[in-house]
Amino acid sequence: MSQVLVVFGATGQQGGSVVHFVLNDPELSKRYSIRAVTRDPSSSTSQELERKKVEVVKADLKDQSSLHTAMKGAHTIFALTAPTFDADAKAKELAQGKALADAAVAEGVQYLIFSTLPHVSTISGGKYTKVAGFDAKAEIEDYIRELPIRSAFFAPGSFMQNFQQIMAPRPTGNGDYVIARHVSPQTQLPLIDTVGDTGKYVGAILSEPDKYEGKVFCAATALYSMEEIAQTISKVSGKIVKYQQIPEATFRQFLPPWGDMLVEMMLYQQDFGYYGPQTKDLVAWAAENARGKVNNFEEYLTQNPLPL
Repeated sequence: MSQVLVVFGATGQQGGSVVHFVLNDPELSKRYSIRAVTRDPSSSTSQELERKKVEVVKADLKDQSSLHTAMKGAHTIFALTAPTFDADAKAKELAQGKALADAAVAEGVQYLIFSTLPHVSTISGGKYTKVAGFDAKAEIEDYIRELPIRSAFFAPGSFMQNFQQIMAPRPTGNGDYVIARHVSPQTQLPLIDTVGDTGKYVGAILSEPDKYEGKVFCAATALYSMEEIAQTISKVSGKIVKYQQIPEATFRQFLPPWGDMLVEMMLYQQDFGYYGPQTKDLVAWAAENARGKVNNFEEYLTQNPLPL
């Protein structure tokens, strides 16, 4: 009899990738039956999952009783928390993550795979303390490790999908494009095709849970400097795309009210590395252990052309 795999955020980029991968993996599709958790079962994406014979249930991290219902009878869970951007962002996310983990233990779940991130405040020695979404997830990971439940962790790098949106090159007015940030051109980002590859990393854990218990997949294909990112976009698009370092004060003019987080997040990556001093080795290990080849940035851009 197959084991119930509960996937939170099943209609989003990470959870959706996990669902898609398991459904299409000959071994995992037999081992696990998927229960997809979403806040809106009536959405078109939820309905598409139901057409694929996936059980879809409604739950919300803010509703403790719904978490218990979603986890009833589950063997394994893939879970993630979503950041908020108000003054209480860290406390809210931490509370939601703890509630999720507590519910998993209470329902007798055997294995919890949590989407985590590095603790910026700790790695930076207190230099950068405003990257609440990273710190909250790291502290949830620490909390899970102390609970009587087996666990492993998926820590995604910078999403390649962001270059379709928040990090998209901007036109300069003369037919060229620029990516302008306040960090040096040599600042390296570990890039992951979140939609295409999350399932490959989580799938490795699902395939060999004993092997990867307690491990963290620092999930990215490779490290790319800001300069290399611009060059790759230029190569694939056929447009001239350059990276430009601008003053922090100038960058802040284009940011939302919670811009401090974005400023510090990129400065942290510049100064300490996304996953800390061992970032390169951690990324290489994760890519080597993924269940299948992961997409490099050029491949991603070829499959998902930027609208330049």
